[in-house]
Amino acid sequence: MLERLQAAHAARRLRFSGKLDELDDADIFAEAIAKLRRKNWIVYAKPPFGSPEHVLAYLGRYTHRVAIANSRLVSADETRVTFRWRDYRRGNAPRLMSLHPHEFIRLFLIHSLPDGFHRIRHYGFLANGCRRARLATIRQILIPTEPIATAAAEVSEPPRLLPHFDPTQCPCCGGILRVTATLPRWRTRQPRPWPDTS
Repeated sequence: MLERLQAAHAARRLRFSGKLDELDDADIFAEAIAKLRRKNWIVYAKPPFGSPEHVLAYLGRYTHRVAIANSRLVSADETRVTFRWRDYRRGNAPRLMSLHPHEFIRLFLIHSLPDGFHRIRHYGFLANGCRRARLATIRQILIPTEPIATAAAEVSEPPRLLPHFDPTQCPCCGGILRVTATLPRWRTRQPRPWPDTS
């Protein structure tokens, strides 16, 4: 990696700004690379998840949960907070840990997001900044508003436009419609043939 960084710097393909502006200078960059060469680089790559379902299961444990569930708290007083945890290095063995309340709160707050950060973000046309405008554009593209050619049009009658229908809005009250279930298509039973009596 360091060799490629050096090659990219020599080819002027690296851009630096702000506090890193000085790394444009070849001598300062060589000094920074020399410091990095003295470090022990530990490369560890986890094995990939088995399937998309495993990824969702893994992420799902973190998106809608707090750092520690109430059921794991054993006791708390002015001097100690005791809670259950699992020691994955020793066969998932259950253990108890006691911490000073200040330390417990410090560790708990590490798992809470700072102001302005969201645990779940939407991207693309569902991103918060442009969702309404883009969904409206998509709906306009998907919903036909052109006149329907009918037999009446052949008799030189002016074509009629279909009323605009927004599938996400109630035509009566204007409220938002949400699909809660999709019913199967109604099938009429075929009449049974009459028995032949001749």
